[in-house]
Amino acid sequence: MAVRPILQWPDRRLKTPVPPLAAVTDETRTTWNDMADTMYAMPGVGLAAVQIGVMQRLAVVDASDSRDGLVRMANPEILHASVKLRAHEEASPCLPGVSARLERPRAVTVRFLNAAGEHEERDFTGLWATSVQHQIDHLDGKLYIDRLKPVKRRMLLARADKLRRRG
Repeated sequence: MAVRPILQWPDRRLKTPVPPLAAVTDETRTTWNDMADTMYAMPGVGLAAVQIGVMQRLAVVDASDSRDGLVRMANPEILHASVKLRAHEEASPCLPGVSARLERPRAVTVRFLNAAGEHEERDFTGLWATSVQHQIDHLDGKLYIDRLKPVKRRMLLARADKLRRRG
């Protein structure tokens, strides 16, 4: 298990949708372990495989206060999203130093392959739901900034670029 480097915007892999995984294998489990180590090493509650350069439809999420509620997902898909929205300040290690307030469904029902390779459906609410949706966006080739209005997105990207050049 290892902490892996995070891809940085504008790496084009971050804009590339990843195809479904055929099956959960030992290699998948190793990748999930590396993803968990990487997520726990940063201030975040989720990570998509594409963020570490692995072009597989994998995500990990742990929004528990005790950081012991890790959920491993392959091929996650939203089956149902609540009408009620929840606002949350979102960020990504792919765009360090910037964040934006987004509204997403407060609750979602997600189907995915779990660590045993079995289909599972689970309900997520609050921060869990926000994180799962954020990771699925990454797997679809989207960053949270793609949900912003164009002017706000340009301002945020300009700030991120300035921070990156400053080093």
